[in-house]
Amino acid sequence: MTKVKFAPSSRRRRKKTLKAAKGQRGARSRLLRTAKEAVRKAMIYQFKDRKRKKREFRSLWITRISAACKAEGISYSKFIAGLKKAKIELNRKCLAEIARNDSKAFKELVEKVKI
Repeated sequence: MTKVKFAPSSRRRRKKTLKAAKGQRGARSRLLRTAKEAVRKAMIYQFKDRKRKKREFRSLWITRISAACKAEGISYSKFIAGLKKAKIELNRKCLAEIARNDSKAFKELVEKVKI
């Protein structure tokens, strides 16, 4: 009996891998072995960069808050410490949005912190 090389399950698996490698250049999107390597590497980057994205956004928010604080004459660390003392529970994302879009409200927060 001859060996079956293109059984439906094998073909399905190969097609799935090649479909996942669709955006790659050259052989990485056409040849199965290199496509498998490319897809595996891409999945590692996906996982890693989902974590990195959170880190980068947090640092962006901190930078925006810090810039707004300097404009108001207070350091970022003193501002955050003052918020904690005043028991104002706003996360950095909200603070960055307030600092960027509503400078009046941010000035009020700074005043509450300075007291």
